Amino acid sequence: MTTLAPALPATSEITAEVQKSLQSIGVDPVLLNGPRETRTPITGEVILSTAVHDDADIEAAISTAAEAFKTWRNVPAPVRGAVVKRWGQLLTEHKEDVASLITAEVGKIRSEALGEVQEMIDIADLAVGQSRQLYGKTMPSERPGHRLAETWHPLGVVGIISAFNFPVAVFAWNAALALVAGDTLVWKPADATHLSALAVDTLLARAVKDVGAPAGIHHLLLTDRTGGQKLVEDPRIALVSATGSVRMGQEIAPTIARRFGRALLELGGNNGAIVAPSADLDLALRGIVFAAAGTAGQRCTSLRRLFVHSSIADALIPRIVEAYRTLNIGSPTQEGTLVGPLINAGSFKAQQDALTQAVAEGGEIVQGGNRVLADEHPEAFYVEPAVVRMPAQTAVVHDETFAPILYVMTYESLEEVIEVHNAVPQGLSSAIFTQDQTEAELFLSASGSDCGIANVNIGTSGAEIGGAFGGEKETGGGRESGSDSWKAYMRQATNTINFSGQLPLAQGVEFI
Repeated sequence: MTTLAPALPATSEITAEVQKSLQSIGVDPVLLNGPRETRTPITGEVILSTAVHDDADIEAAISTAAEAFKTWRNVPAPVRGAVVKRWGQLLTEHKEDVASLITAEVGKIRSEALGEVQEMIDIADLAVGQSRQLYGKTMPSERPGHRLAETWHPLGVVGIISAFNFPVAVFAWNAALALVAGDTLVWKPADATHLSALAVDTLLARAVKDVGAPAGIHHLLLTDRTGGQKLVEDPRIALVSATGSVRMGQEIAPTIARRFGRALLELGGNNGAIVAPSADLDLALRGIVFAAAGTAGQRCTSLRRLFVHSSIADALIPRIVEAYRTLNIGSPTQEGTLVGPLINAGSFKAQQDALTQAVAEGGEIVQGGNRVLADEHPEAFYVEPAVVRMPAQTAVVHDETFAPILYVMTYESLEEVIEVHNAVPQGLSSAIFTQDQTEAELFLSASGSDCGIANVNIGTSGAEIGGAFGGEKETGGGRESGSDSWKAYMRQATNTINFSGQLPLAQGVEFI
């Protein structure tokens, strides 16, 4: 039986909380008075309206960013890091305010919204350290009196196109590293999350002013798809970092390639997890339920496919179903809620269509899949996370549905299930639950998971910023956040320094 959280708040209450947060942050009231309506998925109703930038605004933003780059690239990297450091401090001061806006616009429960802001604070910390570690190598030369080295230089204007599900954290992943790398920014946020974007951009503007950095190094575009398309097409945008669907990536990648720009793409997930016979089932249960039902299944790393060894299927699957029945569904503003709303009607339709197809392909819905609270709030879309037993990885399981559906299948051998796991076009995140070291190492080996993220005894979602984030195949191949992801925002130069007083040529070539 589905557990429902207390009644939803009135839209007026949500609006009041949003206005309080925006005022605390210092968002320009002029930008909160425009033709574009912002709806909250909590009730499905309008909470505020914002300004809309036109083609002239977009052109001005790109032009100003390109001009500001000429100054910003020559600022020492540790000095550039001071902007990001101050931004992180302001995000810490306004953590509650930004989280309130995320909850209102996306429908994330409070702890997840706060966690998203913490990601921003964490990447700011990492980037500040990185500003003193933009290392290049020194290599031995074959010629006496010569030295080879590599240096890294600022790239240019970075265009950032972000998605609704992580409206500000993914921007921060890009912005923090791009700024310390010496790049300038133009950001086109998701259509549904202009309020969160305004708040975060306002705090960044204050950081720039507080440390005396050059004006014009960052710009926010409150537009529809027009703004994103112009970033994709404009040759002054050196790198386009875009998060979204595979279809979006297929549309924009050729355009960027034709003008020889750089693309950093974070696209579809359709993530899988394997539960081996030796797994700690208590640990696996917690990891599975959070990864599959958290954020109402609207993470790019949400768990979609679960492969359970046949010997433990009867022990684990009923426990998953029972855990799903205890998930509190309702307003993300209420303490105790674990599953908030889907972002809109389109997401609900996608879930229902996928469930219908799954049944037609031999699947059995063993839990969830129904809409709740519809009578009281017809414009809000709350659903029960669904568990579907599938006979095999059929056509529907190959497609990612951005809603809480967990397809459960059984397997017999690890080699077989790894092959099935990899037999989808997406390649973002993956996991195995096992206490067998051989199984774990095989899953992490070149013959194992083909995803950019491969975890052992932890779910597919909840990545830390210290590691590079991104995936393979239709996921796009991009890498953001930690490790050496900073290199995506810079250009590499190889230097040969001759201090010999002679001019020997490489490979023994003689000329004159």
